[in-house]
Order: sequence, then C-alpha cells, then structure tokens
Amino acid sequence: MRNNKLLMIPGPIEFDANVLNAMQQKTSSHVAPSFIETFGNCIDMVKKTWLAPKGQVFIVSGSGTLAMDMAASNLVEQGDNVLVISTGYFGERFENILQRYGAKTTILKAEIGNIVSLETIEKELQTKNYKLLTFTHVDTSTGVMVDPKQIAALAQKYNVLSILDGVCSVAGEEIQQENWGIDVVLTASQKAVGVPPGLALLVASEKAMNSFHNRKTLVSNYYADWTNWLPIMKAYEERRPSYFGTPPVNLIVALEVSLKNIISEGIDNRFSRHQKLANAFRSAIASLGLKTIATNNDIAANTLSAIYYPEGIDGAAFCALMSDNGVIVAGGLLPDLKTKYFRVGHMGSTDEQDMIAVLSSIEYALNKLNYEFKLGTSIKKFQEFIYKS
Repeated sequence: MRNNKLLMIPGPIEFDANVLNAMQQKTSSHVAPSFIETFGNCIDMVKKTWLAPKGQVFIVSGSGTLAMDMAASNLVEQGDNVLVISTGYFGERFENILQRYGAKTTILKAEIGNIVSLETIEKELQTKNYKLLTFTHVDTSTGVMVDPKQIAALAQKYNVLSILDGVCSVAGEEIQQENWGIDVVLTASQKAVGVPPGLALLVASEKAMNSFHNRKTLVSNYYADWTNWLPIMKAYEERRPSYFGTPPVNLIVALEVSLKNIISEGIDNRFSRHQKLANAFRSAIASLGLKTIATNNDIAANTLSAIYYPEGIDGAAFCALMSDNGVIVAGGLLPDLKTKYFRVGHMGSTDEQDMIAVLSSIEYALNKLNYEFKLGTSIKKFQEFIYKS
C-alpha cells in the first residue's frame, strides 16, 4: 500500500508514478517541436486505445462534462430529435446538456440498478426520426454497465448517430469504436485513461464529422466548436504548430506517458485485467453479505462498484473509518439513495494489492460498527478468485 491514503473513488484515481513524474517536467512552449511531437503521438495513441484508426481525435482542456458538451453542441441543431438512454445521474445530465442546444429529447430511464432493454430502445426508435441517441457506458452514480455494441447496432439500423459517454469506461471496459460503429466516444483524463483531471477526450467517426460539416447553423458554444479545434488537431497530427487556445502542456505530456503504458500493457489485456479484478472484488463483497446497486454481474461495471451499506450501518461513520484506515472511497451520488451506498473505483493502475487494502478497510469499518461477519472472509474470497482464475 502507498505511504499516503489510497484513493479509491471513481476518479480521480491513483496514477502511475511515471505519469506523475511527467507532470513535474518544466513546462515547454505549446509550439515547441518536442511538444508538437508529443501531442501528435497522443493523437495517434488515442486512436489505438479507442480502436478507431480512422477517427477524428479531439484533446481539449476541460472535464468529461466538456466532452459531453462538445458532442452535443456540434451535432445538435434546434429541433433535432435525440434519444437519451439513462442508467443514472449522468444520463440525465446528458439530457440537460442536449436541451441547451435545442434538442427535442426523449429519455428512457432504467430502474435503479438495471438497464433499458434493447426491445424498449428499438420500439422508441421506430416512433420518429431521431438524429442522435446517447448512452452512458458505465454510469458513475450506479456502477451499471450497458452493452455498447448492441445499442450501436440499433443506431446503425435506424440511421441514427450514436454517442457513447465513456467517461468511466474508456481504457477500462471493452470498446471497439470503429468495429462496432459508434459515432462518438468521449471521456475524461482522470479515470481509466490514468491522467490527473483536466483533459476532455473525444473521437468522432467520419459519419459524425459529415453531420457536423453539413449543419446549417453555427455551433452556439464558441469554446467547444469543432470549427475552432479541428485545424489544431490536424496540425498537431501532421506535426505542425498551430493555435486556438493554449493546451495544458504538462497534462498532454502526462497523457503521452499514460497512453504508452496502456498500449504497452495491450488493450485486450487491460480489459481482461479490469474484468478479473472487478469479478474478484464483487465476489469478495458478496461474501460479506453486501449487495451492489447493479442487480446482476452481467450489467455490473468493471471500473467501479456501487455498494449498499448493510442495514443499520451509518454511511458517514463507515467512510470515516475507512479513511482512518488509509483508504478513501466515495459516498453515494443518486439523490434519493445518497446516504444508502458507497462507491469504490477500481480502474487504471489499480492492482490486486490495492483491492486487498480496500477489502481490509471495509472489514475494519464494518467490525468497528458492530456488523457481524468473520474477519478475513472477503480477503480470502478475493484471493481464491484471483488465484484460481
């Protein structure tokens, strides 16, 4: 375990040492030859990480919400019909963003802990001509994961642009953007991509870019307008200097290091590692009698878990005890259940030792709060799963 408290929230996460070291380098000019090369390398490696070799990459200073804002503002015009598929807090946020740009939204909300069925989605797509559909791959509020491949296939069937909110999934959950025909995949730097907060990352398909180029009205968000950013991205990709807004130089340098880490590990290996750790952790949690918000393992995310407190356990006291024992987890996010559950991030550089530390602290807190269980149960279960799989 690290010397300081282990940060196991759903982002920011613990970052690799070489990424943090890159952040400490002397800041260079954003048009220095070395930085231009770094930015170009990042664009190339984003395509490899997203599995979108023909995609248009955008790397912009901002958060995951900015990435959502960019997708909405550039692809929506007044009166466009947009279908929003929601499995929690961030699906509803996307609807709010889309409405700001004049979209006529229809939202399909899953029951808490569940997903919207493909049959329900298809039935709705048959009711009107939709321009876009959006869906959250992993909703950070619930730990519920949807199947992007099948939703993208429905979008293609009905000639609808698909936008995947991958803020809590890119580089942790399997996404094959080009093979699956997803038009936009967006994320933020501070989660499974493994870079401190401050970067909005987005890859758009040729179909999405054609829709953007064919729009009849100006993009109503100056900073997010792809008209401003597209020449910058193309220049850096071709290793030429350019300027619209000053990029966060040190974050881009750190991004290059983290993307190299991801590609060195192998994207398929990375997906498998996240899945193995998550399955082992859920097995360990279940051995303590704890339940996740996700109603079954098939729709449970591999990048985080949202876990109900046992009956009678005070959530604030539980999280405080975990912190006292060296591990920081996140409380609930859904307004109606905020005090009923906690969330553990397990993505990026998270390893088996980190998860054992988390389980140890969970047991410590539960024991202090007089929850009845056999000490060591979850750690034993976790290790059995890891070593036998």
